[in-house]
Amino acid sequence: MNETALQHKALLLLLALVTIAFIWILLPFYGAVFWAVILGIVFAPLQRRLLLRLGWRRNLAAGVTLLVCLVIAIFPVIVISTLLVQEGAALYSNIESGQLDIASYLERFKDLLPTFAQTGLERMGMSDLEGLRDKIAKGLMQGSQFFATQVFSFGQGTFEFVVSFGIMLYLLFFFLRDGAELARKVRAAVPLAEHQKRRLQLKFNRVVRATVKGNLVVAVTQGTLGGIIFWVLDIPSALVWGVLMAFLSLLPAVGAGIVWAPVAAYFLLAGAFWQGIVLTAFGVLVIGLVDNLLRPILVGKDTKMPDYLILISTLGGLAVFGLNGFVIGPLIAALFMSSWAIFVSTKPQVQLPG
Repeated sequence: MNETALQHKALLLLLALVTIAFIWILLPFYGAVFWAVILGIVFAPLQRRLLLRLGWRRNLAAGVTLLVCLVIAIFPVIVISTLLVQEGAALYSNIESGQLDIASYLERFKDLLPTFAQTGLERMGMSDLEGLRDKIAKGLMQGSQFFATQVFSFGQGTFEFVVSFGIMLYLLFFFLRDGAELARKVRAAVPLAEHQKRRLQLKFNRVVRATVKGNLVVAVTQGTLGGIIFWVLDIPSALVWGVLMAFLSLLPAVGAGIVWAPVAAYFLLAGAFWQGIVLTAFGVLVIGLVDNLLRPILVGKDTKMPDYLILISTLGGLAVFGLNGFVIGPLIAALFMSSWAIFVSTKPQVQLPG
């Protein structure tokens, strides 16, 4: 082994060690770093337009873009999360005090079911309605708290949230200002052909923008519409159910129907026909239409991934990375497909004899 080869291997080992160490020290704030990168990519087109209008003053353009990002993307999430915790606590208190008697609703719903369905519920251990009520109450409270405190995986404590939020804003400013230069440096360091690096970068940017903008637009629209119809029909804690529908809307082929469909079925079985018909019609024709029209336009067109792959990668991402996973999962799936496509296109073709 000559000296040059030994030096090259030593350099590769050093690079691997310092890269692992760098990732390790970033892990406590990976949510802040992750969302700074994601928001930097999403708002990069606005940054470029402002840069042209403001005479290439990078600091001013980045500052204005950051302010727009705060108003459009960050402050609404913080406000909704705060209201969600408050309403979740009020809902939990009403259930515990008996003001909202879930057990009686469940009992009435069970009585309306046919005999075979009631027998099936008993076999599944769902005949203990009081125990089921406690589980639902605790689940609602824990779910609202989890969503509100884990939106950016910033941690449970107020101090950790403030520190991580400050880190995210600080990094986001520099990613907006210097993002293009950073992207060129990263691309130059990747040991692939230039057209391959360009292809992967374009895929990365497209999937991030389509997943964040597309999925969030669909989720916010469906959650808002669901919350409004629940409020119109005087269903308690409409905000909680609206946020839950928005969260479930992140899953293609599953969606908000998991929430509104059982409520509509309960109305119909309980004899509240106009409420059941209105909720069913609104769910199918309005909430469902949003998913069928907007998602293929905003998500599928740019990601160019089938719905089943988006679904399984989103579910897997949520299971592994929490709420960050609705972006990370499809992103990994898209890069997986692109990397294999590049490999197949560059693989030497085997010539058959004869």
